[in-house]
Amino acid sequence: MPIAVDIDVMLARRKMSVGELADRVGITPANLAVLKNGRARAVRFATLAALCEVLDCQPGDLLRWEPEDAAGASASGTAGQPLPQLAIAGTPADCAAGALRDRDQRTSPSRPDRHASS
Repeated sequence: MPIAVDIDVMLARRKMSVGELADRVGITPANLAVLKNGRARAVRFATLAALCEVLDCQPGDLLRWEPEDAAGASASGTAGQPLPQLAIAGTPADCAAGALRDRDQRTSPSRPDRHASS
């Protein structure tokens, strides 16, 4: 994955164990290990903020982007995983027509206005 996680570097600088960090952040040591070893698919901003608060650092101290080479591996040698592709059916005109139809259905009254005079 092109995002490298450097939690182990900050742990060494702060002379803190994984267990202590997990306790102070409020996540399980197993989930912290998944994040630390680069196997996490996502991280909540609240978790990232808690990590930064406990480690007294910035998000950029914990995360960095590494470009992938042509073989799909990042510069650090870890295997890259492709991002999921979105499947879009129809043409852009079909999508625009559908968006306009949805908008019209939301904005047009479904029943006559009860307060209108006859």
